Amino acid sequence: MSMAAPLEGKRIVVTRAIEQARGLKTRLESMGATVMLFPAVSFSEPSETAELDRAIRSLREFDWILFTSANAAQFFASRCRKLGVEPSQNGDYRCAAVGPVTAGAVATEGFSVDHVAQEFLGAALGRELAEPLAGKKIILPRSDRARPDLPNALKAAGAEVTEVVAYHTGGVGAVEPEVMRAILEAQVDVVCFFSPSAIENMRAELGEEVLLRLGAKAALAAVGPVTGASLRNAGLPAAIEAPLATAESMAAAIANYFSSSANSKARAI
Repeated sequence: MSMAAPLEGKRIVVTRAIEQARGLKTRLESMGATVMLFPAVSFSEPSETAELDRAIRSLREFDWILFTSANAAQFFASRCRKLGVEPSQNGDYRCAAVGPVTAGAVATEGFSVDHVAQEFLGAALGRELAEPLAGKKIILPRSDRARPDLPNALKAAGAEVTEVVAYHTGGVGAVEPEVMRAILEAQVDVVCFFSPSAIENMRAELGEEVLLRLGAKAALAAVGPVTGASLRNAGLPAAIEAPLATAESMAAAIANYFSSSANSKARAI
């Protein structure tokens, strides 16, 4: 292992959708890793959009839009434009984003960013947003597989929440045979997860035994506390946790993990 290639010889599985994995793949390969793609999730427009369209056409009736992911911002904005409704920054409504990555996507899509939440877990996020959103009408664009914790917490704080499905989260995509074989035999060093859905889909596709074997032999990496908690709830160790859902954050967390392991072994000697 060298400073120029801190991940030399490491075999790293990336479970993001193919279109979202390119940046991390390039980053890890530049650090010497062999990257294997296992698209554990896919994203698409929802098949039914009546409620989403109704909410978009009445956006000015809402006080806030709350975006919890970059996907939510991108798919919601895309549907807005298809309906001839341009994202507004003129004060018709305010926008909150969960974390800096989502905030960046919200701004890129043309919405204002009026609040960036620091909490990620549903109940804690609800508590953070309780004061600014209490008594307000909120639209919450989400995946069709999103958990109920956040809207329940917001409603308990006195907010009027309208949930709409902005995108569909699908299952595992096509996987190269050699990648599948390496995963089934646990011949990999790291498996990266970016969402609870990826963990659920991988378990459904491969089975509990394979996932437990991976957890015992490879370092499982999670983005953020929500995905980390999902790994632990599944009985799997979250050996690596990246704070941000970016290629840079995940690559740095993986490199730091192996650097720390190498230093610990050197001190033991």
